[in-house]
Amino acid sequence: MVEVFRQKISATEIKHKARELGADLVGIADGEVMNAHPPDPADPRRPIDITEFDYKRVIVLAKHLNNGVARIIPWGDRTKFYNDELALSGLEEISLELVYWLEDLGYPAIIIPPTHVDPWRYNDDPQAHQTTVLSLPHAAVEAGLGTLGLNQQLLTPEFGPRVILTAVMASLEVESDRRREQSLCLGPSCGRCLTACPADAVRHWGRDWEACDTHRSPYGFAKLTSHLEAIIGAADVQQKKDLLRSETTFNLWQSILRGAGVITGCRRCADVCPVGEDYADMLMDALDAMPEDTQAKRIRLVDMITAEAEARLPDAYTDQQRWIGHIAKAKVE
Repeated sequence: MVEVFRQKISATEIKHKARELGADLVGIADGEVMNAHPPDPADPRRPIDITEFDYKRVIVLAKHLNNGVARIIPWGDRTKFYNDELALSGLEEISLELVYWLEDLGYPAIIIPPTHVDPWRYNDDPQAHQTTVLSLPHAAVEAGLGTLGLNQQLLTPEFGPRVILTAVMASLEVESDRRREQSLCLGPSCGRCLTACPADAVRHWGRDWEACDTHRSPYGFAKLTSHLEAIIGAADVQQKKDLLRSETTFNLWQSILRGAGVITGCRRCADVCPVGEDYADMLMDALDAMPEDTQAKRIRLVDMITAEAEARLPDAYTDQQRWIGHIAKAKVE
């Protein structure tokens, strides 16, 4: 019955509308292709798992993060968190307006934010990494926006990894985009994401997600529960009061208020990545040096380069090759 009310629409019109609303990048992924190729076959998070009706196209929207705060070096600077949260809020508004526009044309649509996790999957462990209902970086690759990097973050030609993503799902009969075959990432021969990571979470085409979470969501649920446990377990009333009135409590309160430090946090790996048209002009002069650099990190990068030169690629690359793309063979210098 709904077909009677649908107006004809094209992929070009959808992209034009998204950009008109304020999206910087937009691509359209085929929902059936995503269903057939989940990032983790052992735990698939597919469009059809969200809805059986309106999953045929996944419109991926991106808003670039402002470069000014990327030039602030300390990873935990709350100004950075707030600026990124405001960018996400703006992108969510854009997504909502796009949904209303599509529904006015007769196409029911659903917003998929980048931070939404399934509460039924929570296993009473605040420290455990929670994956989202749909991996938007993988969806963005399927939508032709870029490829995954050494630490499995999305890289785009325009802004490198300095973007925030949302998606809008709808069963549209429009042309979908094609993913890139060649990787945008320079791999361990660059390795700046690994060098700059304050949590030392970057692996060889992978990431220690639980280590990363301690920084990318520094005032999230894990921090909240551990701080409450510390207050409850304090030895006396005065210690309880001191913890209750501490800077940690204040930061948690601020983060609950706006999400800064919960849904936005450390992005040092994104700041220092040289991929993207914006890097040379806007960032390189402030971010060339990395105070997090260590000899141990350099040795690990050399080991990765040597392994790739000998065609010994890790399972993490093999599992994610579809989204990382073809990489150039590393050269040992």
